[in-house]
Amino acid sequence: MKCPFCHHDDTQVLDTRVSEVDDAIRRRRRCVQCDKRFTTYERIELSMPFIVKKNGSRSEYDSSKLRGSLMLALRKRPVAADAIDRAVATIEEKLLTSGRREVDSVHVGELVMQELQRLDKIAYIRFASVYKNFEDLAEFQEAIAEVGQPRK
Repeated sequence: MKCPFCHHDDTQVLDTRVSEVDDAIRRRRRCVQCDKRFTTYERIELSMPFIVKKNGSRSEYDSSKLRGSLMLALRKRPVAADAIDRAVATIEEKLLTSGRREVDSVHVGELVMQELQRLDKIAYIRFASVYKNFEDLAEFQEAIAEVGQPRK
């Protein structure tokens, strides 16, 4: 760690603690050359994978798009905001823990459908009708029958 004052490469760790919010390690350091003290924080840095769209283009993951899709499907449905937040967190956790640098938008859509099916069956049908591009009544009926079946 370089000293922020004299830019010397050699510093000494005097104290190490978990920060108040438990998401970082706080270290008090002393520069061996200029003897000044400073604090550093060590945090986990996670990055969301890029989203590969159906046309092959790539875009950065955008949490607001995910939340917007869920909110649109759940519009005027009796689902608490906390439940929506948990669904977003669950999807993001699955994307992060996949370890992949790129994820197909189709996979993200499937994750959204899983969460919607758990949250609200009507919202699931709404989302699926757009996502799967239903073209006739038979496809709606298949989706409704799928929702009505008990989970294995």
